[in-house]
Amino acid sequence: MLHSKEQWLKDFRSYAETILAPLQASKKSRNDKASEINKQIKIYRDKKLKIIKRQAISEKWNNERLLNEILCVTYVSYIVMLEYRNKVWSYEYMAFARRIGELWEPFCRLAFEYPIKELHIINPPNFKQVQRDIRKNATEYISSLEVSDDIKEELKRHYSIPWTMVDSGGIKLALDLHFEQAGIHYNCDFKSGFSSNEKGNTNRLLLVASIYNSLGEIEKTLLFVRQNEDENNHYLQTLKNSPYWDVYCADDCYTAIKSFTGFDIRSWLDNNADWVHDISNELRVHLQANDLLKYLTW
Repeated sequence: MLHSKEQWLKDFRSYAETILAPLQASKKSRNDKASEINKQIKIYRDKKLKIIKRQAISEKWNNERLLNEILCVTYVSYIVMLEYRNKVWSYEYMAFARRIGELWEPFCRLAFEYPIKELHIINPPNFKQVQRDIRKNATEYISSLEVSDDIKEELKRHYSIPWTMVDSGGIKLALDLHFEQAGIHYNCDFKSGFSSNEKGNTNRLLLVASIYNSLGEIEKTLLFVRQNEDENNHYLQTLKNSPYWDVYCADDCYTAIKSFTGFDIRSWLDNNADWVHDISNELRVHLQANDLLKYLTW
């Protein structure tokens, strides 16, 4: 019989205590202790999930039931990670806000990994192959023009110049999630929010999306943002106003995920995730004292 959320919390906390004691006695830095806490709880979670998946196969669960159990264990593991990391290295606001954002993306991605609707996770295209195809098509087009050979060669030379600049730095077309549904390839990035240091990332996202756009109607780029739109700065608006990205923020993000996967993460969170009351009293007091409870919003 599977555990309830409360039983899972007790189970994970009991395990975390066995990790904490030797860590606190060690001479490791607080950074190493925090990393070890997160690593060991993740390993423990993965072991529990393997057991759940075996049971799902044995009892022929559908993906909705399996996903509900996986989300519960994942959510509980996040809570215990936060609690026990805070024991070895107390959270300050930047680290805590960043950590909550880091946990959100893999949580949302679970709905795509165990979808209710039919979809398939795919690999992103290789940039070198995309580059070869674009250059080949352009060269063939130039060769077909009714102009002299000298002009054709000059056109090809000019066309090759920007590619030498592109080759000077690696371009990766991989984003956080790639899936195919109804003949369309969706290339997705998840972002907790856009702040003042997002210029480089924004420029990369524009470049990558423009490359996907050049590949034709079969490729779509989606941006899922945890924060409400008005909580983000102008870098998000730059992406939203570009012709390349379909942007979804906050509850619109969950609505879009439901439309693709068939699973309502917003409803699951409303019914199952109660961050403020699920976390330990020790962590709650620390977050309250440092005005950090406001970041516990998904």
